[in-house]
Amino acid sequence: MLKPVEVREGEGEQLKWARLAPHHGFTLSFEIDFQHPAVDSTEQQVSFDMGTGRYSRDIARARTFAFSKDVEMMRASGLALGGGLDNAIVMDDTKVLNEGGLRYAEEFAKHKILDAIGDLYCVGHPMLAAYSAFRSGHALNNQLLRALLARQDAWDIVSFEDARQAPSGFAQLARAW
Repeated sequence: MLKPVEVREGEGEQLKWARLAPHHGFTLSFEIDFQHPAVDSTEQQVSFDMGTGRYSRDIARARTFAFSKDVEMMRASGLALGGGLDNAIVMDDTKVLNEGGLRYAEEFAKHKILDAIGDLYCVGHPMLAAYSAFRSGHALNNQLLRALLARQDAWDIVSFEDARQAPSGFAQLARAW
């Protein structure tokens, strides 16, 4: 990243945004706002530095989440057929239905970080950038990438001749599970 790129949608209580800024590494910061009792009782903001080497421990296990009222509709449409309480967080109108509860105090926000990592990698290269977002999702992350690619003065493809010049986590392969 050479210059910041940001996309915004909505106003007031409907506002959501996503931003990429220059950074010598890859960090992600995400804040959610679902206004649901089960989510409101958790940490709704999380920041993560991919250079820490703690992705497997701190982010990768965060599950997607859905509302029980939506699950039947999704299954009737042929969606979420492999989903269940063992690989997704399911909530009713007031609480998490999973017997074991959440894996992390901020699992909802961590899953959004996980989503953002996948969304941003659709550009085809790892990023040297600081990603931050508020109430973003797949569609807004897609708009962010399109805005980035449209601004050719905002990015460049770089390589490091000397691995010691690369940010932490970029010079070595990530460990397998």
